Amino acid sequence: MSSRVTDTPAVLVVTDLQRSFSGVHAVAGVSFEIARGQTVSIIGPNGSGKTTTLNLVTGVLAPDSGRVVVQGRQVHSRRPEEVAEAGIRRTFQNGRVFGNLTVAQNIEVGLHAALQAHRPFRRWAHLPVLKWVSLVGEVVVALTGLGRAEKAVIGERIDAQVGRFSERLGPRVTHPAYTLSYANRRRTEIARALAGEPELLVLDEPTAGMNPTETSEVLDQLLALKAQGQTILLVEHKLDLVMRVSDHVLVMDEGKVIAQGPPGVVRNDPRVVDAYLGRRHVPKPPPEASYDI
Repeated sequence: MSSRVTDTPAVLVVTDLQRSFSGVHAVAGVSFEIARGQTVSIIGPNGSGKTTTLNLVTGVLAPDSGRVVVQGRQVHSRRPEEVAEAGIRRTFQNGRVFGNLTVAQNIEVGLHAALQAHRPFRRWAHLPVLKWVSLVGEVVVALTGLGRAEKAVIGERIDAQVGRFSERLGPRVTHPAYTLSYANRRRTEIARALAGEPELLVLDEPTAGMNPTETSEVLDQLLALKAQGQTILLVEHKLDLVMRVSDHVLVMDEGKVIAQGPPGVVRNDPRVVDAYLGRRHVPKPPPEASYDI
């Protein structure tokens, strides 16, 4: 089965990703593409390799082999900050916010890769010999106020992301993140990822731990992002949400893609049912023995 989603130019192309841990093939030959504006979801049983695949795509892990290309730029084996600058932003399976920073400050962190005036000589930041020049430049800008115009833009972009969750985050924008409910921490993390206006938004179980009402709110937000043309790679266990929001679904088991296609096709695939219900490799009873007398 082809891994091509549509004929629209691909934002992400993943080719034959491989990653092993102590001889266990966590990801074994995974390939897929995501076209601009598409939502592609990865589902599968626990331990099937979903989050490891996301970690390979976003630079958290380096692949043993294979390629990850974002808008024509190879990013496999690049550091996470370089992958972010290529246009990918993500959330994590276990929500990660800076507890002592406010909601607004957490969201501002997501703008770091997009800053221009506040990060002079940014292209030198990854060079061991010259990265100090970039750091000194950032200090000078902070002390002299040279980035005032960009600061105003930063404020506008923070306000825009808080506005996505206005009822939940609006009243708490100045609150430290450690005071937030679990669901609001997850919302803050999503807002931070979106603040950088990513080419590809990667969400790892964004509704984990949420009740049905909270899950429904996230679904509405994802549908709104789709309507705005946001390209999304999603890992999620709640299949009803996956089936409603996805254009294309990949099913992983034991590190491999065992099925993929439109949600309605994948839902009814016998291999998917077997993977989830555990009816794999069930031996047939041997035929009854017959003897000549």
